[in-house]
Amino acid sequence: MTAVAGPPVTDLAPDASPPPTVRRPRPRLRAAAGFALGAALLFAVAPLVLSDFRLSLLAKYLCLAMVAVGIGIAWGRGGLLTLGQGVFFGLGGYAMAMHLKLADAGPGQMPDFMQLYGQLDELPLWWRPFASPWFALPATVLLPMAVAFGLGSLVFRRRVRGAYFAILSQALAAAMVILLVGQQGTTGGTNGLTDIQGFFGYDLDDPVNQRTVYFLIAAVLLALLALARQLVQSRYGELLVAVRDCEERVRFLGYDPATVKLVAYVTAAGMAGLAGALFVPAVGIISPALIGIVPSIEFVIGVAVGGRATLLGPVLGAVAVAWARTALSERFPGTWTYLQGGLFVLVVAFLPGGLASLLARRNGLGPLARLGRRRTEVAG
Repeated sequence: MTAVAGPPVTDLAPDASPPPTVRRPRPRLRAAAGFALGAALLFAVAPLVLSDFRLSLLAKYLCLAMVAVGIGIAWGRGGLLTLGQGVFFGLGGYAMAMHLKLADAGPGQMPDFMQLYGQLDELPLWWRPFASPWFALPATVLLPMAVAFGLGSLVFRRRVRGAYFAILSQALAAAMVILLVGQQGTTGGTNGLTDIQGFFGYDLDDPVNQRTVYFLIAAVLLALLALARQLVQSRYGELLVAVRDCEERVRFLGYDPATVKLVAYVTAAGMAGLAGALFVPAVGIISPALIGIVPSIEFVIGVAVGGRATLLGPVLGAVAVAWARTALSERFPGTWTYLQGGLFVLVVAFLPGGLASLLARRNGLGPLARLGRRRTEVAG
């Protein structure tokens, strides 16, 4: 007997039609549209609607957002709760401030605060290289990265993780503040480095130059966001998430989780150092009060409020928290700290995914929507 060939067997009935598919914009096009919208808001809308004072405040907020981008990579993607980012922010800020103070003093002169305290007869040796912009500018990024590399190599190789890593990073911030305060003659002590007047030959008191600094900060923030997106979309970004979710399995597959986490930690430190360097011309000051334990925790709070699992969430959270602090302190000088704390509690309680989860829910990308879509695909 010979088998009779029948019609090919298909999963769908002859009169059935495939389930409808929802066309969504391609990730690259969507990212390009997002960057274009952000550039329009930062470079066109904000300078038109904000006064010079408010624009300078926005420049300060954007510097804090740069730190948040790095924390989003280390904490949101890698699970590294970094409570000491103020250290790297301060290293970059002090490196830039030292150069600007030497430039304001003139060749061969000591900064004004050293002359005021009268503890030194000549410029310290470790200050002298910062007189050159070719040394100071790379140091704002490389110095924080070097410190992060040294600390991370010791910590991650010993498989320190979780709360222990967070405590160590916070202790580093406390030690940094104690060191700066104790060296009053060379670091300015509790006052820090203040009264910075120029920025590479431009007078910072001129509103035009202040706007130029704002545009520079906005451009750097967009560049860091593009770099972060490229990093998290790469193979390394997938490996970083895998280390966060199951470190031992990644180790069994032949990868070194310590190296993966170290790259994220060093990258976040470099972004924080760059943010600190740009914070100095935007505000005109850098002091231990801006880099201690409390500012480091506020960095993390901003990321949590915005949504640490997303790319844009940390930026939105950092700007929102800083703006809320300013707005509440202006209207409610005596109770603004309680109101700020209440806002944090509300966001964490009702929006565990941060402010960015609102956009995901609006687009139907929440957990329930994804579950329903998956069930529809399986049923189809």
